Amino acid sequence: MASLIRLSTFCQRGIRPVLLCNTHLARGLAAYQKNRDVEPFRLAAGRIHTTSAHSVVSSSRAASKHWTGERVLSIVLLGMAPAAYLCPGPLLDYSIAAALTLHGHWGIGQVLTDYVHGDAKVKLAKAGVLLLSTATFFGLCYFNYHDVGLCKAVAMLWQI
Repeated sequence: MASLIRLSTFCQRGIRPVLLCNTHLARGLAAYQKNRDVEPFRLAAGRIHTTSAHSVVSSSRAASKHWTGERVLSIVLLGMAPAAYLCPGPLLDYSIAAALTLHGHWGIGQVLTDYVHGDAKVKLAKAGVLLLSTATFFGLCYFNYHDVGLCKAVAMLWQI
């Protein structure tokens, strides 16, 4: 995991940074260049990948909000299980259909992120997951509308 280091701490110690003193580095300061002719410890500008502080913060916020949304959805699904048993109804049936579909879509998306590589393969896999998630949601909605609904169907399975 890349650590974010504020260069302002190094500005006070007399080391001249590559960027301004209040920016962040995406990677740690691992690329020191020892050159006794110029300066003892000078940052090697060509070997450090730098990004603007705005993009690092905005992408980390988006990832953090997505992670929080996944966890909230998981907790909501845990609460829907007893609610589905105690008071089944169409509102809860459709809510469970949406929550399960979204939960599965996010989960399969993470598996694709980890194991599918190559631009064309990733685009094809993501389109497949979107198609599968859409078909799942409409299938569950069709089952809720034309049959007994998810809550009663699970209760009927438990009675067997």
